[in-house]
Parts: sequence; structure tokens; C-alpha cells
Amino acid sequence: MALSGIVKTQFDAGALVIEDGTSGTALSVTARFDQANFAVSGVMPSRRNATAYQSRAVLHSLRQTDLSFPTGSFSIMVSEFSEASAGTLVDMIEGTGAYAARISTTEAKGDMMTFDVTFTQEGTTYGDSADGTITLEDCHLTFDFSEGDPNTITCNFTCYGTVTFA
Repeated sequence: MALSGIVKTQFDAGALVIEDGTSGTALSVTARFDQANFAVSGVMPSRRNATAYQSRAVLHSLRQTDLSFPTGSFSIMVSEFSEASAGTLVDMIEGTGAYAARISTTEAKGDMMTFDVTFTQEGTTYGDSADGTITLEDCHLTFDFSEGDPNTITCNFTCYGTVTFA
């Protein structure tokens, strides 16, 4: 695969999909009317924090210690909060409507509801051999609603699993 020579922007097609942990075919929802502001921060290759061990202003060791958990956010424009048959992003997070039977991706680890979040960035339109993706596994999502022009929902998440770039 050749390295792309085209810088991607918010005006390129993109998709944000949230999937649950259902075996076989996962339940999924695509974030409708996203505002092209998907963000992830705190991603480290080792997923471990760095700790500097020092005394008397002398650095003795720099070590990897406890796990680090990347965070992120995105916003969508609101068309409706809940819809019984097709389902919405709120339905997926809240476990209502079409997503009442959703299953956590970390069901075996506890009682937190987590999802896999995948952002796809258009690439093939510009001659890339494939679209680019960021997949964040085992994310706990929360959301905030804000009235305005337009009304928006901002989702925040913490990733407790693997982060993969393709």
C-alpha cells in the first residue's frame, strides 16, 4: 500500500459506528449527523504511563507503569432522542428501543456497559488503497445534550481496550 499524498479534512466522507458485544452479528448504530469533530487523546503505543524516578534532581530511571486509558469525544446534531424500531445513538447508550438487548463488550469483566467505537476516514476516493480506520475497543460512553442552533449531543468516552489504526 502506497502512502497517501492527500491530506484528509472534515469535508471528506467519514463514518462513526458504535457496536455492542453481541456474539456473531453485533448490534450497531452509525452516528447520524455527526459534526466532523471526532477526537481521541492520550493514545500511547504501550498503553502504559511513563514514570520518572529521580532524587536530588537527577533522573535515575524512566519506566512504564500503570495502564493509560485514552479518552475521546464527538458531537451529533439531534433529530430525535429515541426511535423504537431503527434506534438512535441515545438508544444504544441508554439500552432502550431497538437496543434494549445490547450487550457490553466487557461483559465478562464487570457491570460497565462498553462498546467498540470505529471512525472511518474516506481514502479510496483519493486513490488510497483503502479507507482509514481508528477502532477503539471497550469504550464507556456518556453524553451531554445542549439546546441551540442546532440542538446537539456530545458524547465523551474512555477506552479501556485496544486502539487500532488501519
